[in-house]
Amino acid sequence: MAKLYFRYGAMNCGKTTHLLQTAYNYTANNLKIILIKPSVDTKGGKCVITRIGLKRKVDVLLKPKDNVREVLDLNGVKAILVDEAQFLQPHQVEDLWKIAKLTDIPVICYGLRTTFLTKFFVGSKPLMELADELEELVTICSCGSKAKFQGRKVNGEFVTDGAEVAIDGENNVTYEPLCGKCYLEKVMGITEV
Repeated sequence: MAKLYFRYGAMNCGKTTHLLQTAYNYTANNLKIILIKPSVDTKGGKCVITRIGLKRKVDVLLKPKDNVREVLDLNGVKAILVDEAQFLQPHQVEDLWKIAKLTDIPVICYGLRTTFLTKFFVGSKPLMELADELEELVTICSCGSKAKFQGRKVNGEFVTDGAEVAIDGENNVTYEPLCGKCYLEKVMGITEV
């Protein structure tokens, strides 16, 4: 029986780079994959792209109302890879879980666990609940500690309000990976209990 995997981490931990390496490993062995990303992620258009310049065209841009089982042709597929999985809808995560269990095709999802306000993304919560295997991909904060969060910056300044989804690099939005202490100090302005 195949598994649903959720590989998550803060911004800049190499999620998409890892996904592209996994895709390469399958295709180098002549094994068919389906590469999916939610259409909400407008960065890269119809491609997944990394900060180090790697990119690959996706097979499916998944719209929020799409039923995953209805939009995929699973004939001959050996793995399903999903980038920016935090943007999936709960019903789509459930569809991917059912596909893994009922078709014996592994589903490997990559994404953020929490928003810039440290709350679960709509797709991350059911992934944390249903995934057979969870793997945290690690990056570091500017202080050298493990980064678990991401602070959102608009015009170079940390913000604590705004829409849940704001794509990195669009509308002067950037993100910085942060440890818990730096998140409290830099984003929340909290330096003592």
